[in-house]
Amino acid sequence: MASSRNLAVMIAIVGGFSISLPAAAIASDIVALGASNTEGKGRGRTPDGVPRSQAYPAQLQQMLRSGGCRASVTNAGIAGNTTGQMLKRLPGAVKPGTRVLILQPGGNDARRGEGDDAAGNVAAIRAFAASRNIQVVMLESLGRLAPAYRLPDGQHFSAEGHAAFAAYLAPTILASAACR
Repeated sequence: MASSRNLAVMIAIVGGFSISLPAAAIASDIVALGASNTEGKGRGRTPDGVPRSQAYPAQLQQMLRSGGCRASVTNAGIAGNTTGQMLKRLPGAVKPGTRVLILQPGGNDARRGEGDDAAGNVAAIRAFAASRNIQVVMLESLGRLAPAYRLPDGQHFSAEGHAAFAAYLAPTILASAACR
């Protein structure tokens, strides 16, 4: 590996987090599949959140690009989705060239009485991705990653919370084929 690939660039992000990114990287495609906390905000009785431009997929893309990785992060989040709905729309969400799928299953399965199906749906999403050589990165337990950044509805997060999710994901994405 060339020494320029080992050169690290430090990026300060909202909320005081920082990560190291490789200076040289190639373009890739990353898809963030999930529900409201991927899309950015909720609907109905839980409308809190942020605009898509402040949701973690946009912040992750900005972090990666600031460090020299020309990765494209697609926000495939739809508020209210269950893992079954995510599974159904998965073939349309991943395009040729997708290298990483970030899966944020959320809590909609349990709220809608479909909790027993969640593990099977996640397994099917993983199998679909594996059949296309797409690495799956799970984003779960958001409340533990950004407890101080919950919004009043108790289910969604501020821009700082989304920055914490992006900072959490960045090292895993960088270790994958997405930025090599």
